[in-house]
Amino acid sequence: MEKIIEESKQGESLILENKPENTKKLFIESYGCAMNFSDSEIVASILSGNGYNTTQILEEADLVLVNTCSIRDKAEQTIRKRLEKYNAVKRINPKMKVGVLGCMAERLKDKFLEEEKIVDLVVGPDAYKDLPNLLAEVEEGRDAINVILSKDETYGDISPVRLMSNGITALVSITRGCDNMCTFCVVPFTRGRERSREPQSIMSEIQDLWNKGFKEITLLGQNVDSFLWYGGGLKKDFATASEMQKATAVDFDQLLEMVAVGFPKMRIRFSTSNPQDMHESVLHVIAKHPNICKHIHLPVQSGSNRILKEMNRLHTREEYMTLIDKIRRIIPNGSISQDMISGFPTETEEDHQDTLSLMDYVKYNFGYMYSYSERPGTLAGRKMEDDVPEETKARRLQEIVDLQQKHAWFRSEEFIGQTVEVLVEKVSKKSTEEFSGRNSQSITVVFPKENYKIGNFVNVRITSCTSGTLKGEAVGLSEMN
Repeated sequence: MEKIIEESKQGESLILENKPENTKKLFIESYGCAMNFSDSEIVASILSGNGYNTTQILEEADLVLVNTCSIRDKAEQTIRKRLEKYNAVKRINPKMKVGVLGCMAERLKDKFLEEEKIVDLVVGPDAYKDLPNLLAEVEEGRDAINVILSKDETYGDISPVRLMSNGITALVSITRGCDNMCTFCVVPFTRGRERSREPQSIMSEIQDLWNKGFKEITLLGQNVDSFLWYGGGLKKDFATASEMQKATAVDFDQLLEMVAVGFPKMRIRFSTSNPQDMHESVLHVIAKHPNICKHIHLPVQSGSNRILKEMNRLHTREEYMTLIDKIRRIIPNGSISQDMISGFPTETEEDHQDTLSLMDYVKYNFGYMYSYSERPGTLAGRKMEDDVPEETKARRLQEIVDLQQKHAWFRSEEFIGQTVEVLVEKVSKKSTEEFSGRNSQSITVVFPKENYKIGNFVNVRITSCTSGTLKGEAVGLSEMN
C-alpha cells in the first residue's frame, strides 16, 4: 500500500507518436501505481525501437500488453477481466499476442502460462529490456517468460517515451524495489531489493524533459527517501562498499538539492516517502527551494502501535507524530497526505480508535484508504488469519473516510484568502471556461481561463473551496515562468 493508486488513471492505454517505418501495432494498458505507468513508458520506448507503433484500438493490435498491480485483490480481479476481453478478441484475430507485465506477472507466472494458458508472454519488472528476445520466442510458437529480479537494473539508460499528455508533467524513476518487509505488502517479492539509479542519468532525463517543455517532474520510487547511489548495487550492500564509494555516495537530500539547483524553473515533486527513512535534512532542502513542492505523502497505515508492529512498520505512533511535528515546524505551509489500512488481522476497536485519534492529531489534507485484503505470498498472507469480519472492516473504513473528509474540508478552508501558485495542467472537467492545475501542496485549483495558457504558472487568489478543490481568480503570472 506504499504506492498511490489513482483510480481515474486505471486502465489508461498508452498512445505515442507513430514512426512511419514501424509496421506492427502495440496496445498497452496500465494498472496500479505511478511506478507501473512510468514502466509502461520504458516498455513503449523499447518496443518503439523494435518496429511497434501504439494503437488505442484493441482489435487491430499485433501485441497486447497489460502492466499489472498485485497490491489489492480488486486490481487483480480487474486485470483478469481484461485478460478475458483480450482473449475474446484473440479468438477473432489469432495472430494477436497477449502479454502480462509487472508485479502480477512475477507472482502468477505459472498460472497464466501453464495452467490457464491465457497469455503468450510473461515479463517481470526488471526484464523489459529482454522484450525483443521474448517476442522472438513467441513468434516461433513458444511461450516466453522472464521474471528474474535484478540486483542492478534501473533502466537508467532507457529514455522513456512519454504519454501524449499535456507535455507539462512527467514521472522520473529514481529507485526500484523495496527493502521494507511490511507484512501486508507484495512489493519486495514482485519488484525485488532496493537499488538506486545513477544521479547523472536522472539529471540527463530531467534535462531532456526541460528541453521538451515539461514544467514539473515527480521523482518516483517505492521509497524515495532511502535513495542511495554509491556506484551501483543493492542498498543493503552499502555496508561493504569501499571508503571511496562511501565518501562519494549521493543520498536523497543531495539528489533533491542537485535537481532543485539544476532546474530552478521546474517544479519538483517526489513520492513515496517512508516515515522511518525521512530525515530532517530532506525537510530543510524542501523548505529552502521554492521550486520543490510543499507536499509530503507519508503513509502511516495504522495509528496503533500494536498493529504497526504486526505490520512490521519500522516506526511507532510516537515517532510518526514527532516527524509530523518536524514537518509542521520546518515547512509550515506544507501539506501531508496518508495511506491507511482498516481491518488488518487482529485489529480491535481500540486499535481502530488509535487510528482515528492519530488522524485527528495530523489532520491530513487528503489520503488513500483501503480495507485490508490478504495478498498471497506476503508474511501476513502466510502467517496471519484474516480475522476481522468484512462488515467490521467496511464500517471502520467508512469512519476513516468520513473523518478524512472532515479534515480535508478544514485544510481546504485554510487556503481561502491566500494567493497560491498554480501550474495550469488542463481545462477543467466541469467547465470549458476554467483551467485546472495543482498548487505546491498538490491540491487541485480551478480558476477562469482569461488569457492564460496550459503550462503557465499562475498566481491565484482562493475565494472558495470544496473538500478536494480550491476555486479562485488569477492575479497574474508567477516568477516561475
